[in-house]
Amino acid sequence: MSFLTFEAFLKSLQPHSLLDADRTSNDFITLDLSIHNPELNAVNVSSSDDLEHFIWNHIKTNTAKIAYGGYLETRGIYQRSTYFNQQNSEEERNIHLGMDLWIEAHTPIYAPLNGTIHSFKNNTNHGDYGPTIILKHHMEGVEFYTLYGHLSLASIQDLEVGVEVIQGDQIATLGTAEVNGDYPPHLHFQIIKDIQDFSGDYPGVSNQLDLAFYKDNCPDPNLLLKLS
Repeated sequence: MSFLTFEAFLKSLQPHSLLDADRTSNDFITLDLSIHNPELNAVNVSSSDDLEHFIWNHIKTNTAKIAYGGYLETRGIYQRSTYFNQQNSEEERNIHLGMDLWIEAHTPIYAPLNGTIHSFKNNTNHGDYGPTIILKHHMEGVEFYTLYGHLSLASIQDLEVGVEVIQGDQIATLGTAEVNGDYPPHLHFQIIKDIQDFSGDYPGVSNQLDLAFYKDNCPDPNLLLKLS
């Protein structure tokens, strides 16, 4: 990869779909959950039930099956949780660093690339990932990581660090609001260049002060997924 940037390297890869391989582009619709979407002014985003109703209405209105998006969105939903909310506005963590795929609970999730299980953990803070898996990838001399958040509890049972994962293997299913951090069912997918000292967890939301670092360390997942 000596002549490629990491972003260009991601674009050059041919991943397996995170969802069933028979999904078509017509199944997907983009979703804006940022503070700039006026439709959210009438939604209690602190309620997972109200937010789920809004999301599924958006999906059905657009005759789709899955909503996706969220990279670098500034969101108001995190204000409900002291885990993210800080008194200083510059320190408030509200900028989303991954891509979300909004679909039913228990939906199977598949490995987009070959890798190994780096770590896993149930992150139980309010508004956190809930059950989470991180895969380590080493391809063409490049080492990087992918994170899968808001999974079911069954997804992290009987796992072992270092076990090989083959592209297209089912690695998880999605969790319900009761276990996934209190969100409508969805997958948080994030690419991480340097995992630092994290295990089973990595920041998925940034504040404004740290955004430059995280934007570089966690590039747009759509470079790999190619959903639009």
